[in-house]
Amino acid sequence: MKLKELENSVETLPGVGPSTASNFAKLNIFKISDLLLCYPKNYEDRTKKLPLKDFSTGQKIHSIVQVIAHEWFGYGRMRTLKIIVTDGESQASLVCFNRPFMEKTLPVDSIVAVTAKYTFQYGQIQTSSFDAERLAYGGTLQDFQEMADPTAKVLPIYPLTSGLTQNQFRKAVSSALKMYAKGIDDELPSDTIQNQKLMHKKDAVTTIHQGQNLLQIEDARRTIKFEELYFFQEQIIRQSRERNNAAVKPKNELYDLSPRQKKLLSTLPFELTADQKAIINTLNEEIELSEKSAAGAPQISAADTTAAGAGTAIMAGTGVGAAGATSQLLDAPAKAATTNVPTSAFTLARLVQGDVGSGKTLVAFFAALRIIDWGGQVVLLAPTELLARQHAENAIKVLKDSNVNVSFLTGNINSKGRNNLLASIKTGNTHLIIGTHAVFSRNVQYANLQLAIIDEQHRFGVVQRNLIKEKCTIPNILMMSATPIPQTLAQVVFSNLDVSTIKSMPKGRLPIQTHLTKPGNENIVYETVRKELNQGHQAYFVYPMIENDEDDEPSQDLFDSKKIKNATEMYEFLSREVYPQFKCALIHSKIDEAEQNQILDDFRQNKIQVIVATTVVEVGVDVPNATCMVIEQAERFGLAALHQLRGRVGRSSLQSHCFLIYGNSLTKIGKERLKAMFETTDGFKIAELDLKLRGPGEVSGIQQSGYLSLGLSDPLYDKELLELARNEVLSHQIQG
Repeated sequence: MKLKELENSVETLPGVGPSTASNFAKLNIFKISDLLLCYPKNYEDRTKKLPLKDFSTGQKIHSIVQVIAHEWFGYGRMRTLKIIVTDGESQASLVCFNRPFMEKTLPVDSIVAVTAKYTFQYGQIQTSSFDAERLAYGGTLQDFQEMADPTAKVLPIYPLTSGLTQNQFRKAVSSALKMYAKGIDDELPSDTIQNQKLMHKKDAVTTIHQGQNLLQIEDARRTIKFEELYFFQEQIIRQSRERNNAAVKPKNELYDLSPRQKKLLSTLPFELTADQKAIINTLNEEIELSEKSAAGAPQISAADTTAAGAGTAIMAGTGVGAAGATSQLLDAPAKAATTNVPTSAFTLARLVQGDVGSGKTLVAFFAALRIIDWGGQVVLLAPTELLARQHAENAIKVLKDSNVNVSFLTGNINSKGRNNLLASIKTGNTHLIIGTHAVFSRNVQYANLQLAIIDEQHRFGVVQRNLIKEKCTIPNILMMSATPIPQTLAQVVFSNLDVSTIKSMPKGRLPIQTHLTKPGNENIVYETVRKELNQGHQAYFVYPMIENDEDDEPSQDLFDSKKIKNATEMYEFLSREVYPQFKCALIHSKIDEAEQNQILDDFRQNKIQVIVATTVVEVGVDVPNATCMVIEQAERFGLAALHQLRGRVGRSSLQSHCFLIYGNSLTKIGKERLKAMFETTDGFKIAELDLKLRGPGEVSGIQQSGYLSLGLSDPLYDKELLELARNEVLSHQIQG
């Protein structure tokens, strides 16, 4: 029987009554399989005897000691026993709060095995939380220290909840193993178990809960991890082959641009990069394939659409839109919503990743136009209202001649405007809907949603992505990320997606010049920025904090290297003392969103020359005239954040500069970050280094984004095991 098939309730175990079962339920443990699959989160190793002098490690230590005295302190009901023990070299005090019975349990001269975490207080080593087991009422301490320890064992540490103790958990697991372990079957192929020197499943499950030593337990963990990764890779490879088989095309077969795509291409004032062209071709092929694969997909013809005239921009309640954009709505080809797309049907599932400013959004617009020409609707989902608004304004500007109706939808639109907007979306009058999480609200109904474009995809959880996918009649998904994923992780993190990368930058862009500035030279940076401002350009100043903590005194010296600089104080300083002749503005997350939008609008129009901010400007701010990015106390920012911030400049043919002003207390990792920023502007190289410096669990918010939840294994950390599992899967598929 497979482990997951053990469906008997935990209440069938001896000692587990309704109350204990209810406590297990709080941990989502209902069945025997749930219990045995809840692996220990840690272990307490009592197999190694350590001297009391090793207490300073901060960990629990297991020692063989002898009781040499009993002492009492306090009076009346507060009278407390203190047992003095020695290991022959050092002494320690076992403080027995509410345990006066220990006077008889551990009498003077008894030999005791003690496990405890000690501290040094009142001139002595002591603990008030300990486990003690009497070995003998007397004898020679050295003899017991040299002989085998009868209490030696490894105790599993389980996740707990209120009302549940470690002892209860351990007893329940022990009972479950006695009753069911022998019947647990292997799920991996027998030759794989032999080739990889793995344990049988029943032995691995027993050992991970009740191993005699940490080496045994590690073998069991390796076996269980391998099994998880094996089936993880089996699923990935199967899905990948299904997609590849579906996507087979005759050689050199290319799909022409649709009418709206041709119109957009003709209006661009620049040439697309080679990478953009290649990805647009790929997306067109996959959209074509998804339409053919879905039941009842219509065939497009030039007569189905008219590409002349400016599209209507429906921006309900937002105050933004294309002035005078009042042309008639497109009569989309009639098509009933396809609610039963075959599960085997091919659908677009692609991530487009590229460095900041590489042109990902334009590629996404081309994909959207292809869908719209098919009579479908498109959603563009952004993580913040600020970024969504930027996309909406950009869409109106770029698509103004493509006869596309654009709507901006967030949770802040007033009731009347929202109702009109929802009606337009429901009838299909709106072609491109841009917004935040509001786009997948229950009351938002689409006429024929065929493509969801998700920007900054790592900021959305799996549940959110699935919600929008469920609203699609054909669930085509296109994700965008300006946070490059290292190549070594792309296969794992985006295992269910095809990945396209834009590496070439638009023509005419000059590399951003990055300058490292030590403390004390801030004025040199300020004066360099002044020269740029005098030429009519603009600048950002970014700081690690919004304002001082409530407990902190206001800074008397803004340049005190021991103080963390904050945007609020530096705004006052820069606007009054450094750049009084220029318009400065402060922006951070505590400022009302409408005010943030107004500030950024004024910045785009050069009504504001200097923005003082926190990392709120990290994404979604596109001002080609901004040529200076100053990041003070740069060592306090992560490498990915530094790179994203630098990408706010260098968005035109103007020469741009990034100044990284660092503090005196640079760590080794801090130096590595700044060195990387100085040596390269390649986001993919920076992402690889970020992986090395921080570890895979933190890179790009991957761990928090909900991609990986396998149980014991973590594909990001267990990369070598993952590769072995993958090879085993491939070998069996070749043999099969």
